[in-house]
Amino acid sequence: MTLLSDDQVINNAVQAIQTEQAALSLLIEQLDSRFVRACEIILNCSGRVVVTGMGKSGLIGRKIAATFASTGTPAFFMHPGEAGHGDLGMLVKGDVLVAISNSGESDEIKTLLPVVKRLKIPLISISRDKRGMLPKAADIPLTLGKSEEACPLGLAPTSSTTATLALGDALAVALVYARGFTSEDFALSHPAGALGRQLLMQVEDLMHPVSESLPIVKTSAPLHEALFIMTSGRLGMTVVVDDNNKVVGVFTDGDLRRGLEKGIDLATPMQDIMTKDPQGVSKNMRASDALSVMNEKSINQLLILDSDKSLEGIITIHDLLQAGVK
Repeated sequence: MTLLSDDQVINNAVQAIQTEQAALSLLIEQLDSRFVRACEIILNCSGRVVVTGMGKSGLIGRKIAATFASTGTPAFFMHPGEAGHGDLGMLVKGDVLVAISNSGESDEIKTLLPVVKRLKIPLISISRDKRGMLPKAADIPLTLGKSEEACPLGLAPTSSTTATLALGDALAVALVYARGFTSEDFALSHPAGALGRQLLMQVEDLMHPVSESLPIVKTSAPLHEALFIMTSGRLGMTVVVDDNNKVVGVFTDGDLRRGLEKGIDLATPMQDIMTKDPQGVSKNMRASDALSVMNEKSINQLLILDSDKSLEGIITIHDLLQAGVK
């Protein structure tokens, strides 16, 4: 084993990255009307985008398919070796096939082409240049350019796979713009992640509804009654309503402290010590927006009101933080 100095290790790493940077620069020069046409074919696809490739190309293909799928383009990966033994049934009319082979001469993909042609499925190839069997058979032959591999032996796919991945990302990003794909759309395919909670969860999903016997008192209720109801409700507040059950105020421990400073007693009615016109939001508000309102107003609870100012529920900052809303 040859021992290298720290500087040699770093220099080798820098050289590898610079070689891959050169491959990406070369890829940019390859972008032309073929790329535009490929985007149009995928955008107009009535089925799914099926990505295939062998070896390292296949690994990159899996990532490209996953990126398509999570950004509004239905897609999946099909292993070309398994496709020749039955999995080709995944491919149906209306689909688009994206086949990856740096040399353009993958035997496993070659065996699939007669079926692809018979089904009249548009074929987009990704390869080093146009000279291989695959790009010659493709409707749209996308090319990477003939770059050097970062591997010092010039054998292991390195720069070529980096360029392929970048080209796949470029296709996906172009389609995001073309579809007008939004962050809300993205969240629909990521419901279990932080972004899904951020964008999909609504106040209604977390609030304490009226059916839970929320702490509510009338404006004429004395302080001792409000305190009993507030402490039994465990929300740190009670809602104050008028004779028509419309919300007119809230009473919190902050109101209690301020009232005690003014000399109130247990018989003081709510209308004299409540906070009037409390902050209310719609049950359809995003939970993340509700948290922003709480932070902005420096409050720990929000009332959920309908258009007539009738109480529909209460949500607390604890409810939001416990659900992972940020």
